[in-house]
Amino acid sequence: MTLTLIILIGCTILGGLSINLVPKLKNNLRLPLIFAGSYLFAITIIHIIPELFSLSDEPSIIGLYVLIGFFMQQFLEYFSSGVEHGHVHTHKAVSTGGRFSIITALMIHSLLEGTLLTHDSPFHEKHESYSLLLGIVLHKMPAAFALMATMQGLGKKAIYLLVLFSLASPIGLILSDFILMSEDVVLIVFAIVCGSFLHISTTIFVEASPEHHFGLNKILISLAGALMAIVVEFIA
Repeated sequence: MTLTLIILIGCTILGGLSINLVPKLKNNLRLPLIFAGSYLFAITIIHIIPELFSLSDEPSIIGLYVLIGFFMQQFLEYFSSGVEHGHVHTHKAVSTGGRFSIITALMIHSLLEGTLLTHDSPFHEKHESYSLLLGIVLHKMPAAFALMATMQGLGKKAIYLLVLFSLASPIGLILSDFILMSEDVVLIVFAIVCGSFLHISTTIFVEASPEHHFGLNKILISLAGALMAIVVEFIA
């Protein structure tokens, strides 16, 4: 667990601080986002969904919770303004209330996704958590970058928000390891996170092609992300 926590915190902070290292990336974030979105979508399809339905005695109920997770994420993005899928807001100042809404929505999503990595997860009976961990990291790094880009006007206070954001998924992981939940409850939580991942990954594709033009570069990048998910899941 210690290594997982270090990776989650370290990669999230690195993603946020990279705004100072590669500021031009702010205007060229689409291709990295497409890769991350494709990986997240693929790992949801080939890993999370099959095991959710194979472990449940009531697949239709699980499908209902996946749908709930999808629309819950849409509701959260009303407050986060899409920062969790790399949507950068630098064209206008963010109010104090807006900053609170963004970080709160990000924290709720991150706490939930951290539960996927719990060592008591039924998912780990068949697979290690590496493919899920990589998917979460690939998703959190551009989210952290977008968070810092959106909060640039705060100066050093933005670093505190970044650290808080980096701790959310680890806290979700730790809590889920120590809170005794029945397998049915665990499956419900995972189904909700699954729906959330579906919303985030598909939204990335939509925002990456606002004029519905998905060029060759974007297609190749998305295929590379999906291929990486396949390799990590079935070969690595």
